[in-house]
Amino acid sequence: MTTNNSHSPILSAPGARALLGSSILARLPLAMFSIALLVNAQRLTGSFAVAGAVSGAYAIAGAISAPLLGRLVDRCGQTTVLVAGATVAAVMLVATGLAPSSTPPAVLVALAAAAGMSTPPLSACVRTLLPAMVSDPERLPTLFAFESTVLEVTFILGPPLALGIGALWSTGAALAAAGMIMLASTLAFAAQPASRAWRPDPSAPRRRGGSLRAPAIPILALIELATGAVFGATDVGVTAAAKALGSTAAAGPLLGLWGLGSLLGGIAATRLGGSARRAGGLILLLGALAVAHGALTLVTGSVLGIAVVILIAGATIAPTAASIYAMVDRYAPTGTSTEAFSWALTAAMTGEALGAAVGGGLAQSAGAAAAFGFAGAAGGVAVAIALLGSRRLDGGARDPAALEPPTLEPAALEPAAVAQPHAA
Repeated sequence: MTTNNSHSPILSAPGARALLGSSILARLPLAMFSIALLVNAQRLTGSFAVAGAVSGAYAIAGAISAPLLGRLVDRCGQTTVLVAGATVAAVMLVATGLAPSSTPPAVLVALAAAAGMSTPPLSACVRTLLPAMVSDPERLPTLFAFESTVLEVTFILGPPLALGIGALWSTGAALAAAGMIMLASTLAFAAQPASRAWRPDPSAPRRRGGSLRAPAIPILALIELATGAVFGATDVGVTAAAKALGSTAAAGPLLGLWGLGSLLGGIAATRLGGSARRAGGLILLLGALAVAHGALTLVTGSVLGIAVVILIAGATIAPTAASIYAMVDRYAPTGTSTEAFSWALTAAMTGEALGAAVGGGLAQSAGAAAAFGFAGAAGGVAVAIALLGSRRLDGGARDPAALEPPTLEPAALEPAAVAQPHAA
């Protein structure tokens, strides 16, 4: 993969492609879990209320545990946390998939919560390793943009794959299969030399507050909370709009276009050199995200109109996410990178849950346009947070050592070979 900023591949380091590829495969099942838990619980109990509680328990437990697991990785290394977490989560998911229809709802909720609590912090771990994948720190934003782009494939393929397996075999089989795929692919990622060799910095001070003591990290987490609300409300709004137009089945393809838009936006960002380096650039991206998603209020009367606007709105997602990830990496205090990325993930998941809840209530009472209006407003809040926190986002890393790549054993990554220039 090359960009117009340089003729050398951004994944030129030995093992970089295998590391990123295994991480994408390991995160594909994560995009299957929520919908698989939802449809399986509904099939077992016949209740959408129970199904929502099961899916919510998984999401909430995962949001709570992510920073704790991230901090554990920062203190103990990646291998043990990834392997143990993936094993426990897989056992819980397989048990849920094999559960009979007589299983009490409380047991299904408990199993889902246990699965969420133990789900390994894969995204945080791989983003902690990315700085060692490039020899030139200036190219790190490009690598974050590329990682965000290829990750969109999991969101495009994950839900249809879960529903497809459920239709061909059973919803329980889909859940069990997703759990086993997650376990196998997480083990493959944990076996990569870079992940195995990553060690916490023994000289890093263990201060109260962890990564949140860096002034920029809470700002970035709040931005993630607000953008998560945009996505949660949009998800509900699309479903409500499709149902109101008598085309409920169109919701899936419309959400797929949303993911496709993000994929295309990420490709463009990667080709143009990555992400926003300063607060001003992030504010522009957040503004575009807010306006594009808010514009869905104008096209709720047409499936075609929604398709066009949501494709454009999706194009703002990956570049914005890549900018936030690059800033998290830049400002995380030494020894807290995994925890910092986990806080960003927790904030996004919490925001998405809040957005879905508020958007669902608005869609029920006032229609899909109200849900999209809330999404646009949430995007406006993200812009306001970035504006108010711009000095912190442009203030430079408070801890200079935070700019250094993670500690790797010498055998983990050999010096990157010099790639030969080639014509575009």
